[in-house]
Amino acid sequence: METTQRNIEFNVLNQIKIEMIHEKSMDLLENFGMRVNGDRTIDCLKKYGCTVDGDLVKFPKAIVDKALNTIPKEITLYNRDGQKSMVINSQNNVYFGTHSDQLEILDFKTNTARPFVKSDIKDMCKIASALPNISFVLSVGMCADVDPKVQSQITFIETVKNFDKTINFSTNDIGSLQEIIDIAAIVAGGHKELAEKPFIFNYCEPIPPLTHPVESTEKLFISATNRIPVVYMPYSMMGGTAPLSIAAALTQNNAEILAGVVITQAVNEGAPMIYGSMPTIFDMQTTIGSYGAPEFHKSIAAASELANYYNLPFYGTAGCSDAKTIDPQSVAEVQMELFSTILSKANLIHDVGVLDHCNSVAPAMVVLANEMIDQLSAYSKGVEVTEKTLAMDVIKTVGQGGHYLNEKHTLKNFRNVWYPEFFKRRMVNPDQSDVMVMVNDKIEGILANHVVPSLDPSILAEIEKIEKKYS
Repeated sequence: METTQRNIEFNVLNQIKIEMIHEKSMDLLENFGMRVNGDRTIDCLKKYGCTVDGDLVKFPKAIVDKALNTIPKEITLYNRDGQKSMVINSQNNVYFGTHSDQLEILDFKTNTARPFVKSDIKDMCKIASALPNISFVLSVGMCADVDPKVQSQITFIETVKNFDKTINFSTNDIGSLQEIIDIAAIVAGGHKELAEKPFIFNYCEPIPPLTHPVESTEKLFISATNRIPVVYMPYSMMGGTAPLSIAAALTQNNAEILAGVVITQAVNEGAPMIYGSMPTIFDMQTTIGSYGAPEFHKSIAAASELANYYNLPFYGTAGCSDAKTIDPQSVAEVQMELFSTILSKANLIHDVGVLDHCNSVAPAMVVLANEMIDQLSAYSKGVEVTEKTLAMDVIKTVGQGGHYLNEKHTLKNFRNVWYPEFFKRRMVNPDQSDVMVMVNDKIEGILANHVVPSLDPSILAEIEKIEKKYS
């Protein structure tokens, strides 16, 4: 599995701006407060030192600082077999993930959307398993042919059976969360083993503005109790659920995330949580929350710098589009977002290959994005300037008017250049693009030939016994 390293300095915010946003976030937390629901979470917050008046909770600065002091600054995620997969912190590593299930899937042969069904999970897992730049998938419980009451559990089981890397999961209700953790524990060899080497991490959201419903706090509570890493990620729309100002939206989201930090530490000190933020725009022409807006991805890059300020790992968004199909708009938006996030301080990046405002996932776009990530990773390596790389002896040997084709230096270094799989540089190009033909051939080859290792038969039997309960 590939690891993208950044060696280029890039900032949206500076230290003064970050500290201003932090100060205003603390003002919201300490003096204005958040609406928080969930009896046992409220009890924990009272004991932790927060001020509670009904469902209004205020978070003193000392309490926020205390929580920031105990929350892990680095999280190691593993694959299904217990091997180290991703180390996430506020440093330079960045990893990308797509969906294993979604409301719709864009058929790679026809470039048209249809309802996502359970059998598509296996194909999406196989594609993600085969692509080196895809490190995790999201199991979100959205199959059209599965009972909505047990979608979260069924789609997770189907994912864990068919995917060998890390799984990011979310649940449609509180009750299914512990069940999914229990299923993962069977694979890991027990709850203790799962906490020590988590191959899963949970996804959870507050409800902007400044609201943490019981569904959110309970998911934080259960994740913290089990010491399963959890992303806490407000999705706010500027002009709708956040002020129409990037600075204000970042401040509101930051306060909501810091409240999540306090909640997890109040429940179980040292429990891991990942900082996530999605401050997009509310499009006044169409009334949608845009996934391709440049303001959205600039805000995500800025939010990653806030996470870095607290030395927390960051969960971002990129590789997605508002377009319905693979077309010039979707390719342009995906490339812009991937470039922004690779330059930013983000660590885990979700929604690769997601189209139509997060309604569908496109296998062909996931494959294209894998190539784009490769391309942009070559850029993000930066420029190494040393006596060796300056190659002054080679320049002087070739001299004025010579060439470097026969030089050993060229032979030694030409493989350091990035060479594409699909974005060809032919001497003579065909009259019509064959990129999508190559992408479709790649997908068909993966589906026909890539083998995802099977679970141990005894573990598989135990999981399938549980699966029958949901039938």
